[in-house]
Amino acid sequence: MTDLSHFNPNGASNPNNNIFGLPFAEEDARLVIVPVPWEVTVSYNAGTARAADHIFKASMQVDLFDGDAKDTWRQGFFMRSPDRKILLKSDYLRKEAELYIDYISKGARLEKNAFMCKSLKEINEGGVYLNHWVYDQTRALLGEGKLVALLGGDHSISLGFLKAIAEKHPSFGILQIDAHCDLRASYENFTYSHASVMYNALREIPELAKLVQIGVRDYSQEEMQFIHDSQQRVVTYFDKDLKERLFEGETWKQIVTDIVNQLPEKVYLSFDIDGLHPKLCPNTGTPVPGGFEVEQIYYLLKTIVKSGRQFIGFDLNEVGVGDTDWDANVGAHILWKLCNLLVAANS
Repeated sequence: MTDLSHFNPNGASNPNNNIFGLPFAEEDARLVIVPVPWEVTVSYNAGTARAADHIFKASMQVDLFDGDAKDTWRQGFFMRSPDRKILLKSDYLRKEAELYIDYISKGARLEKNAFMCKSLKEINEGGVYLNHWVYDQTRALLGEGKLVALLGGDHSISLGFLKAIAEKHPSFGILQIDAHCDLRASYENFTYSHASVMYNALREIPELAKLVQIGVRDYSQEEMQFIHDSQQRVVTYFDKDLKERLFEGETWKQIVTDIVNQLPEKVYLSFDIDGLHPKLCPNTGTPVPGGFEVEQIYYLLKTIVKSGRQFIGFDLNEVGVGDTDWDANVGAHILWKLCNLLVAANS
């Protein structure tokens, strides 16, 4: 057990300690955060593969008192160091993906270019490798009785963890906070694209009983049809509809009650930070006008916990890296809140 007798939670954070300046080793931590430095298939802004290091640094400025979940940090939060092998593989494949996306975006025929065919094959094999790696890391931690969180990286990182979650929880739902549906089939011919993560989860994980999406405001006709054909396995609260309900007099409490009632007993949170207003995440991979304030999301998550539903894990992804540390600062504060709520809900 970690000796906290000489640790001052009100003092300046010690950067020689772990995330948020906490003095825990992995074996003593109730919650382990696994950073996944991967952004191979992003099609707009890059940088999120290196977000974990920036969030770690920004976390030293987060106060440890949380009025919604007092002293849960005493049970221990620990973040692993980003795996350099994964980062280097991401960097290599990202360069190939940039060339490939540029090639096909101009209407060129893929089958006429052997180099591009080879690149596509390597990128898709990389996605399989990443899924297996995340699955192995998270499955082992869940087997040790740890609570587990992922820190991206792009949204494609979630699939391996969801497969590990499915082995522990034979029926569960996902609450997805996102500006996008991520329901595209093999987007840009990338099987495990960040834009296909929920499509792949629904296709490959029968234990996934329900997907509830909130904040979506940029999506394709294909995705809209997928939602329509899902027979309520996918329920999407589009940002426009949520805003119109608020404009017409409904309270956020009423809307949240509606959302929570759609969720099954066990809930996994997949939080793409671009679900928030872009002022909070200006350097995220694909920012979209609209979105939530963080207080709206915190209220929703607290309501889920109060409802008696079991909060079983989360990922936080698509946090950008810019010229300032603003994205990392917002990401660190959200990560802190999610860690506290996850531990509080499982105490």
